[in-house]
Amino acid sequence: MNTGAPVRRYDSVQQDWRAILPYAKGSLFADHTEKLENTYRMFSVSLNEAIDLEQHGDLEKASQGIEIAGEFCARLALGINAVLHAMRQHARHFGIVPNLALLARHSNLVSHVLLSERSQFFNKLNTLEEIVDELGDAFIEATEQLGHRILAHSSRLWKFLDLYHFDLNTCLRETCVLLKSFLHVLPEDQLDRFDFTVCGLARARRKYTAADPALIRARRMAAVAGE
Repeated sequence: MNTGAPVRRYDSVQQDWRAILPYAKGSLFADHTEKLENTYRMFSVSLNEAIDLEQHGDLEKASQGIEIAGEFCARLALGINAVLHAMRQHARHFGIVPNLALLARHSNLVSHVLLSERSQFFNKLNTLEEIVDELGDAFIEATEQLGHRILAHSSRLWKFLDLYHFDLNTCLRETCVLLKSFLHVLPEDQLDRFDFTVCGLARARRKYTAADPALIRARRMAAVAGE
């Protein structure tokens, strides 16, 4: 069995994203990204409906709606991190590293000198995974407070929910870009194993922990900048 990573056909993430994946890889990519997109759409719709109810003064229905949004948020965070964690596990075990040119587009010279391409990839995955966990935790914590009618600073909580939604969407987009680049260099005989790992991780559940909104946003901005 050939477990070595194939030679890269493209020189940048932009080229990876525009390129068509072979059928088997394209099917895996479409399957996992479609699941994430469907969850994101349900999350987004339920959040928008809850916000609309809150703005029209129907707080009881809004609190019920925001609990539904919290459940979809938890599913989305779990799904994103299943993909990120599976890439990290697989890359660490088999030494597979995709292009990072675009992902590190704002990194300074010191970053390029101190971090190998492999280290940059793992750092990107680790940081995104932690941020997604923190965003999901913070969102659920806020929805529980609103669901229990904790009205002090409620307008602030609703604003934070919208910010968490935006940041999770950004993490989702970055994860999809990373996944496609990763699949370009993943040997086809490893696709089933990778798919099995993602699906297994996506069935897991984790307890949420409190998170600092300001810290989350600062860390996400750093991750987007490739630092």
